[in-house]
Amino acid sequence: MKLPKPISSLIEYFERLPGIGPKTAQRLTFFLLHFPQEELEKFSESLVGLKKGTKLCSICKNVTEYDICSVCGDPTREKRLIAVVSHPLDAFALEKTNYKGVYHVLHGIIDPLNNIGPEEIFIKELLDRLGSLISENSFDSVDAMKTIEVILAMNTNMEGESTAMYIAKLIRERGIGSDKVKITRIARGLPVGGDIEYADDITLSRALDGRLEI
Repeated sequence: MKLPKPISSLIEYFERLPGIGPKTAQRLTFFLLHFPQEELEKFSESLVGLKKGTKLCSICKNVTEYDICSVCGDPTREKRLIAVVSHPLDAFALEKTNYKGVYHVLHGIIDPLNNIGPEEIFIKELLDRLGSLISENSFDSVDAMKTIEVILAMNTNMEGESTAMYIAKLIRERGIGSDKVKITRIARGLPVGGDIEYADDITLSRALDGRLEI
């Protein structure tokens, strides 16, 4: 039996989402078919506004509605403590651990097999941000000796480890010593191959508390 085109089209789009197979896509589509028209219109408006109503923070590259996100704009956050994460969901997960620093979102990791190189993620912006913070230190007599800490909080899989080591290498190659920027790696509170997004709060807290300098 041939499905009506509006139904088959929506099923195809659902199948393109991560973790959604053909059967799940069909169930979701037929479930929405029974929604009131008003609710469907609100749903479609939310989808349209997903891209139009959001942007990347000009400082940390996290997803926000404004030029500067709520974390970067918070004067109580420690601006010299930067957790570098792969995706926005990782930053949201770390927020549950009473972390008081700020973030830098790469929007990916280095993955040659999927044609993702350093140029496709926000590594250069991180280096530029560190340069600006070091310049601020040199003009601030009170905090002139205060070290900046970069926490490399990517996943502990092979790609995450490679990305972390690459970033650490780039920072040192720019002549930025440990007296100015301390580089740490998130501790092995997370299982190897595990994702930050799905870790529980206690595991994430221990991983942050037990971070090691590299």
